[in-house]
Amino acid sequence: MLQISHITIHHKKDDRTLVRDFSFTPRAGEKTAFIGEEGNGKSTLLALLHDPSLIESYAEVTGSVTKGGSVTGYLPQQLPPEYAGMTFWEFLYHDAPDDLPVHLVNRLADEFSLSDRITNDEITLGKMSGGEKIKVQLLRILCGEPDILLLDEPSNDLDIETLVWLEEFIKSTPKTVLYISHDEVLLENTADCIVHIEQIMRRTEPKVTVSRTGYTDYIERRAGMLEKSEVIANKEKAELDKKMERYRKIYDRVRVAQRNNSRQDPGTGRLLKKKMHSVKSMGRRFEKEKENLAKKIDSEEAIMIDFPEIAVPHGKVILDLDIPVLYAGGNENPAEDAEILAENIRFTLYGGDKLVITGRNGCGKTTLMREIARQLLPRRDLHTVYMPQHYEDEMPQDKTPVEYLSVTGDRSEDVKHRTYLGSIKFTAAEMEHPIAALSGGQRAKLYFLKMILSGADTLLLDEPTRNLSPLSNPVIRRILQNYGGTVIAVSHDRKFIDEVAELEYPMG
Repeated sequence: MLQISHITIHHKKDDRTLVRDFSFTPRAGEKTAFIGEEGNGKSTLLALLHDPSLIESYAEVTGSVTKGGSVTGYLPQQLPPEYAGMTFWEFLYHDAPDDLPVHLVNRLADEFSLSDRITNDEITLGKMSGGEKIKVQLLRILCGEPDILLLDEPSNDLDIETLVWLEEFIKSTPKTVLYISHDEVLLENTADCIVHIEQIMRRTEPKVTVSRTGYTDYIERRAGMLEKSEVIANKEKAELDKKMERYRKIYDRVRVAQRNNSRQDPGTGRLLKKKMHSVKSMGRRFEKEKENLAKKIDSEEAIMIDFPEIAVPHGKVILDLDIPVLYAGGNENPAEDAEILAENIRFTLYGGDKLVITGRNGCGKTTLMREIARQLLPRRDLHTVYMPQHYEDEMPQDKTPVEYLSVTGDRSEDVKHRTYLGSIKFTAAEMEHPIAALSGGQRAKLYFLKMILSGADTLLLDEPTRNLSPLSNPVIRRILQNYGGTVIAVSHDRKFIDEVAELEYPMG
């Protein structure tokens, strides 16, 4: 049995405590989801549970992790680069015992629907789709017959078909599973315990909440609790404000009376002095009340500003696309032997339309998005911004968030941008960090903020929610729902497709 006892994790480089005095014992067969914003220590905690040496270079740990004879199987967030050039069987036999259970490998390969090109070693792991990599890594882990699975963002880069498969795998396995995911539908359909890791008090204080309930119930209960605490805090503050207003009026009357009192009337002066002493006591009592006011529950949920009002004529043709053949690598200068990804791509979009392009991994969605960007970005009648899948590559890594947002360099603009960054939970120190030092989620929020401030009327978004936590994603969806411009997006995010898309173009 896995037991986590009074674990504290301190990040050496950031000089920040990620988790403090955390104790938890998962139940047999329980499916526990770790949620929270990027950079809060979820992946560090998961790696610690498997092998403390994985984090010893950057984190200090106190407390204990006891496995009691249990065997853990760990799926890292990214496939280690040394495995990219290996084929299926090379990967399975790498650092594996000679008596690898081949019968189990074959059975799992069938259950996982792995193609012959994989099991016949015709392709390396680096050339497999995101879903194929996950399946092959899971197969290798299961060959070790673990009792507990530790899965770090297994839903990243998966198409919808593989996401559904992953859900069924997590639900149906009798093994205990602890996992991290940003996919809200997967969380809703699989988790029966939530561990929420936060950084509150302007990202200075760690907080861990354990709730043995489903994801939807946890989020609803949490929202209700936050709302109730805000109502109580606002009510108490309003009542105290009224008392303070009465106090200030009494104080001002007594002070004026003292000033106007003639020195020839010492009796009245003594009475006024006693009165002022009583009034000041009342003021000190109200100040103590102020210290004991109910506080709003501190949380790390970001508040993103909305896009400015964008008015694009609904009859305006934004894109009249007709691509007879889409080649791998794009259609600008295709090689003679370029692979054909798709054929007969045709659709027309008008101002204000919101289209999501869907399909299996490898069918050409990102290539199509690049072709659309190539057509729309030069247009002078549109203000188009493009968020590519690897948007981090477009961001100047040496600039600070404030410098990245700056247009004029004016002090007033700088103050405004700092206010916006504060609303999405950047600390004053993080506003001065280079972008390279930010987490993936922080970069995503920063990129969104830059797009919002640009005043664009057309957005091209390639998997825009992939690096955002399940708590940040609803904010982004609401903003895009209310956006008056045109949206063309690639997404496997089922909530995003359901709530943002008005049109869907399935490829493949």
